[in-house]
Amino acid sequence: MPNAPADRPRRLTFHDPGPLLVDGPVEVELEDGTTVTSDRFRVALCTCRRSRRYPWCDTSHRSRIRRTPED
Repeated sequence: MPNAPADRPRRLTFHDPGPLLVDGPVEVELEDGTTVTSDRFRVALCTCRRSRRYPWCDTSHRSRIRRTPED
């Protein structure tokens, strides 16, 4: 039963810029009505929409700088 006294609150951790970390397991309802689930102990949800695995974060939000051999 949702919100039963035994349920503990879910912890959400914001990172700017970056993903939204949620203590799992989680069930996410997408805009189109489909539902995706993860049974991991913590999941990273994409907030920038750059992820190829959306709604899961794949660290696409990070700026990638290519190093040359001279660096």
